Parts: sequence; structure tokens; C-alpha cells
Amino acid sequence: MTALKFILPFLCLLMCSCAEKHTVKSDTAQAKRNVQKDSLVRMSGVSLEMPANEIAENKFGEVADFGAKWVALIPYGYTQQGESKVHFNWEGRWWGESLNGTARCITYAHDQGLKTLLKPHVWVVGQGWPGRFEPESESKWLEWEKSYRDYILACAYLADSLDVDAFCIGTEYRKAVVDRPQFWSDLIDDVREVYQGPLTYAANWDNYENVSFWDKLDFIGIDAYFPLSKKKEPTTQELEKGWEEIAQKLDDFAQKWNKKIAFTEYGFKSVDYLHDQSSKEGQDVKPNMQNQKNAYTAFFNSVWRKDWMMGGFFWKWHFYENAGGKNNTRYTPQNKPAAAIVQRNYKSTKSPK
Repeated sequence: MTALKFILPFLCLLMCSCAEKHTVKSDTAQAKRNVQKDSLVRMSGVSLEMPANEIAENKFGEVADFGAKWVALIPYGYTQQGESKVHFNWEGRWWGESLNGTARCITYAHDQGLKTLLKPHVWVVGQGWPGRFEPESESKWLEWEKSYRDYILACAYLADSLDVDAFCIGTEYRKAVVDRPQFWSDLIDDVREVYQGPLTYAANWDNYENVSFWDKLDFIGIDAYFPLSKKKEPTTQELEKGWEEIAQKLDDFAQKWNKKIAFTEYGFKSVDYLHDQSSKEGQDVKPNMQNQKNAYTAFFNSVWRKDWMMGGFFWKWHFYENAGGKNNTRYTPQNKPAAAIVQRNYKSTKSPK
């Protein structure tokens, strides 16, 4: 109900502009997409933890000062475990995850010279990521399709109204992309009617080959938590070696679809045994700053330089004071030795045209 309160007036405000947009010839819309795709030379990006409370614009200045040129903003939705309906913009959500808060953050980012990827993501309560989401009946699938479409189109209207630079139609669904391909194809068409910029989908690292609709999108998105080494403390050279076979597969995949690839998420925890990315954040594990530093060094020495690589968004950037730090084992490189590696490479990457 809260979502409808936002959407209805929002749609009214957009009626005139949307009606005008729908009269534009398809070749003009395609030309706009091509112009924007040309600007995606390298996405030196960060995935933002959307703030719980309202923040000031200068917080985005800190992101720009770090060297990032892109930010991924995530207006989360959720599904209750055992249910199918997607809820979004609900009462009690964090400020930055609301549509109004997301809109403010987009404006702040643009004012600081940052480009934006709007990346909706559904959280399954009691289960976590949506990779195991699988409704038990056709009626439940249809309920999910309707509510998910409402969620994505609300985000797409927002993206179009604020000139968001790229839009992601979904994140890490596993069964849904395999079992409901027609739904995704139709959804892409619906989003194209609303949003004129480049589109992608964020597939999990072990599921991108099962997505059948890459041809309808502008670039391939992968949440790239690939296992690189089983060693407790692999060297940079060993991690670079771990990327070799992965990089070749991604090169072949990019050529197959004639699309470039962006790592819509990537990152490395500051822990022992980097291959075990499944350990829950907050567990009593020993921090290992050198492992994270080596992993980022290997990343920038290898796949970051490939021709098929559009760039990526590291997981993740927190807005609170003293984020990360030497005792933090989470993904963020903030206030850790790895931050200097990321910053140096981001600052040396050419800005999109």
C-alpha cells in the first residue's frame, strides 16, 4: 500500500513526459542507448549500502574522492520465506532503500559527478539471497511475476525520471531465470517502454551461463564471487593464476553473445581461505588484511585489463564513520590496506566519455 502511495502521484507527474517519450521513434531510442553504452568504457564502481537514515550530499563526495566513477544503488525489496509476493517501499525500511531515499541518493551522486546503476534486489526473509527462491505452484509463480513486475517498473520509472545511467532488471535469481524465460523477455520489453538507457541483469557467478535473455540486454552483469584458491593465504601470483581459466571462459562467453561484461558485484573478504566466501559476516573469524590486499591486486592485474571487461562495483561502501578497519573481516576495503590498491586503480582508469 505504501508503494502505491508513492507510485500513483509519481506516475501522474510523469504522464506527460512518458506520453511524449512513447512517440519517439524506436531508432531514436536505440541511438540513445548506443550513446550511453559508449560511455560505459570502465565502470570504476562501488556498491552502496543504502543508508538507514538520511545523509548529506558530501557523503557522496567522499566516494568520488576515493576515485570511484560509478555507484550502484539498491532499493531493496523482500519476499517472506514460503511466500511469493515481492514487497517494496514498505514502512520501516531504511531511508536509503525507500524510493524517495533512493531518488535523493541518485541526485546526490549525480551532483558529485558520479554515474549511477540502479540495481533492484529482492531479499528472501529467513533465506537470504534469492538464488533458492522457487514458488511451489503456478499460481504462486504468477503472484511473484505480478508483484516483481510492479517493483521493477516502479524502479524503472524512477531511473528514467532522474536520468540514471544504467538499470539492472534483477539480481541473482537462479530458478526464476531458467523456469520463467518468457516472463523476463516480456519484462525487458516493458522496461524499455519506460526507461531509455542501457539494461543488464546481475547473474550469480555460477549461474550466468543459464541466463537465456542476454541478447535482449545491453551488457552482461555478473556478481563475480568466483573461487580462486583453496589455500589459507594464497599469493598474488597464485590468485592471478586462479583468474586465468575464469577469464578465458568469460572471454568466450562475451564473444558468444557479442556483449561486454560488467562485474555488477565483486569483492573479497579480509579473512583466511578466500575461497570460502560463504562464511557469515559477523562470525568470530580472524582478520587477514594481506589476503584481501593480494586478492584486489590480482584482480586489477588480470581480469580488470581484459577487453571484454566493462568494469565493476566492489562490495561494498558504508557511509558510517570509521567503516571497515583493521579488525573488520567483511567485504568492504574501507580503511584497510586493500583500499589503496582499489583507489590507485580506480583513479588511473580513464573516465567514461
